[in-house]
Amino acid sequence: MKTLHNFFLLIVVAALVLGSCLYVVDQRKIAIVFQLGKIVRVETTPGLKFKLPLVQDVRFFSSQIITLDTPDPERFITAEKKNVLVDSFVKWRIVDVVQYYKSLGGDEMRANNRLMQTVNSIMRQEFGKRTIHEVVSGERDQVMAVLRAKADADARQFGVQVLDVRVKRVDFPTEISESVYKRMDAERKRVANELRASGAAEGEKIKADADRQHEVILAEAYRDAQQLKGEGDARASALYGATFGRNPKFYSFYRSLEAYKQSFKNKSDVMVVDPSSAFFKYLKGPGDAGNVGNGKK
Repeated sequence: MKTLHNFFLLIVVAALVLGSCLYVVDQRKIAIVFQLGKIVRVETTPGLKFKLPLVQDVRFFSSQIITLDTPDPERFITAEKKNVLVDSFVKWRIVDVVQYYKSLGGDEMRANNRLMQTVNSIMRQEFGKRTIHEVVSGERDQVMAVLRAKADADARQFGVQVLDVRVKRVDFPTEISESVYKRMDAERKRVANELRASGAAEGEKIKADADRQHEVILAEAYRDAQQLKGEGDARASALYGATFGRNPKFYSFYRSLEAYKQSFKNKSDVMVVDPSSAFFKYLKGPGDAGNVGNGKK
C-alpha cells in the first residue's frame, strides 16, 4: 500500500515538473524567456515550448496591432494663430520585443504615453506651419504622412513600429465655434435675402410680361371680333338689301315682326302709341295691312 502511495506521489511530482517545463505560445503573442532575470531567447512562432523549471520563466507580449485613441481632443495652434481641437488615433505594434522590454519594461501603458507625447509634439510643429484650410483638406494627407514617418522614427528607438497616424476630426473650440456659426448664419441669411430679392424681381418681370401679353391678346381678339362683326353686318345688310329688292312687302312684314318681338318681349312692358300708327299695320286686318303696304292710308 505504501509503495502504491509513493508511486502516485511520484506521478504528481513528475506532472508538476513537466508542467513547469512546458508553455504555449499563442499566435497573437510573442514570448521572452528569462533565466535568472536575463533574456536568453525570444519565441515568435506559436506552439508548445520547453523551458528549464525553476530557473527560467516566460513573459508574453502582444504581436497584434494596437490602437491608441486620444480620450479627449488636443488643442493646437495653426499658422493663423487660431486654436483648433484635434481628435486623432495611432496604430502601432511591437517589432523588437527585446528593445521594447529594455526601454519600457514591456509596459503597454508606458508605450502609449510615450507615443502620445511624440505624436502631440510632431502635430504641434506641423499644425503651426499650416493654415486651417491646409490642415483640414488642402494638405491633410501630407500632414498625416509626415506625422507617421516622424512618429515611427522615434518609436523605433523602443522597439515599436508606428503603422498609421490619423486625424479623425478638427474642430474649433466652443467660444470660436459660436462666432463662426453666427457668421455662417449671417452669410446664409444674406444669400437667402439676395435670392429672394432676385426671385421677386424676376417674378415681377414675368408678371408684367404676362399682363402685357394679356392686353395684346385682348386687343387682338377685340380687333378680330370687330372685324368679324363688321363683315357679318355687311353681309346682313347685303342680305337685307337683296331681300328688300326682291320683295319689299315681305321685307317690311319681316321687320315689323322683329319689331313686335322686341317690343312685346316681357308682359310688364308698357308702350304708349297712337292706335292709328303705322307700327300696328300688321296687327290690323289683312285689308288694312294691304292698304298700308300699298301706300294707302
